Amino acid sequence: MQFHFETYRIECTHPFGISRSSHDYYDIVYVYLEHDGLLGRGEAAPSGRYNESTDRILSQLQTGIDIPDSMEDPLVFSNQISSQCDNVKSLEVAFSMATLDLWCQMHQEPLYKYFNADPNNTPLTSYTISIGKMDLIPQKVQEATPYQIIKVKLGVDIDHDKSIIQEIRKETDKIIRVDANEGWDLETGLEMTHWLADQNIEFIEQPFKSTNLSDTAQLRSKSPLPIIADENSLNSADIPQIEGVFDGINIKLMKCGSLFEAIKMVNMARERDMQIMLGCMIESSVAITAAAHISPLVDYADLDGNLLIKNDPYRGVAIENGKLILPSSNGIGTTLKETNSNLQ
Repeated sequence: MQFHFETYRIECTHPFGISRSSHDYYDIVYVYLEHDGLLGRGEAAPSGRYNESTDRILSQLQTGIDIPDSMEDPLVFSNQISSQCDNVKSLEVAFSMATLDLWCQMHQEPLYKYFNADPNNTPLTSYTISIGKMDLIPQKVQEATPYQIIKVKLGVDIDHDKSIIQEIRKETDKIIRVDANEGWDLETGLEMTHWLADQNIEFIEQPFKSTNLSDTAQLRSKSPLPIIADENSLNSADIPQIEGVFDGINIKLMKCGSLFEAIKMVNMARERDMQIMLGCMIESSVAITAAAHISPLVDYADLDGNLLIKNDPYRGVAIENGKLILPSSNGIGTTLKETNSNLQ
């Protein structure tokens, strides 16, 4: 079993702004597992919100990761590697992706089949309009034309947030999902949920800081719109704590640490009758396609990270009328674009 890794800088088409930060680019790390002429790919897109960085990942990789010689069980194999990742979840999930990509190629099946997901049952993905210059909103709405649902980043202040929605509504009446990224207080949340209810909004994601569950519970009891957890929904251990506080969860591979953990979160949320969204960071097609393979198992998808960058080095999941179309090839099903031959 051979192991390689490469860094790569993905460049945003527009500065990607949320309530607490804005970025023109993100540095990511690809990991590769190679065996008998087959190549498994994984992607780590670290988040500073969770004390992760490319430097921290590289330090861990350069210190040395002991890769088992053989793979009898992909879960056991993945766990053996993740235990060496210093709790960096984005690195753990990169190895989880590469492991399952390689395993499914070895067993000649697409990843969705491994998880018993129906490729014909994929959801629509939303397309994100992030916080930025107001005069760019018409252009961003135009760029979202192929997608039936728009996700809007809010959380600056109440006047700014209302203005963003009003500007978008001048351009389109499409369904909007709102993400405040912990940017509101209770007073703002109470006013915004009722104001947004008249704007064809589907749900509101993470209105308050993750430490503020009491205000979230109070908001949910009065909100006409569903409230979805993001920063409060890192992994399966969080779900019992937020049951009854949120209407649903957002699962992100970069936060939960493996595809196996993502499936565990799906099952736990289903048991509690919670809605499930599958989300992402700004990522390339390796990570987005891996997530897309389990999208038939959830209610909503926000898998547009690869659509918001201008130098995606891979091809993978496709979009038709906003719907995710999974690759039918073995494994995750990504291919390298010829212009990026330095990668694998």
